[in-house]
Amino acid sequence: MDKEITLAFDTCLDKMYIALASGTDILSSEIVVNHDEKYHSAFLISSIKDILKKNNLEPSDIDLIATNIGPGSFTGIRACTTVARVMAQQLNCKAIGVSSLEILSRIDGQEHAVALDARKNKAYLYFDSEIKGAVDLEEVKTLVSEKSLVTDDKLKPILGGESYQNTNVNLGEILIKLAINKSETDECNWRKLKPLYIQPPPMG
Repeated sequence: MDKEITLAFDTCLDKMYIALASGTDILSSEIVVNHDEKYHSAFLISSIKDILKKNNLEPSDIDLIATNIGPGSFTGIRACTTVARVMAQQLNCKAIGVSSLEILSRIDGQEHAVALDARKNKAYLYFDSEIKGAVDLEEVKTLVSEKSLVTDDKLKPILGGESYQNTNVNLGEILIKLAINKSETDECNWRKLKPLYIQPPPMG
């Protein structure tokens, strides 16, 4: 029996990550940054086509689509979840979402607490293997004081820890590995794939 082909993509954070795997073996993995005034999610469809072509694969070869569901850029969350849902529906394949908080918690193979800027003096918090929501920064400081922490450039001066934006870690490869593991136990139905908006999207 041939190994499952998994396509994973993430446009929620400050770069776009796209990866392709056969079974648990990663075939290709790419990182796309913003080009001029165009946000990187504008290149998602063309990047998917390119990575499939480089590996002599057709969309119909895909068995599982994995995507980051947030939190992160509202534009990026909408882009990757919409593309994942549409592709999975059209291809009649499995689809699964993974939170950016869980992805970042495994940034070096170990599990860390994660706190990302949620504005309004709050942080999106992942702690003790759970998404805790948007938590006041003072409470976050107390909770993570004795934990190894992954955060972003904005909160690092406040919370300490390591900013994922200062690393060269390929988050697409973490996403695809987590998704493959989750697919063994979770229901992988595109209808259940929805953006993770911990706070409402901004109006306008």
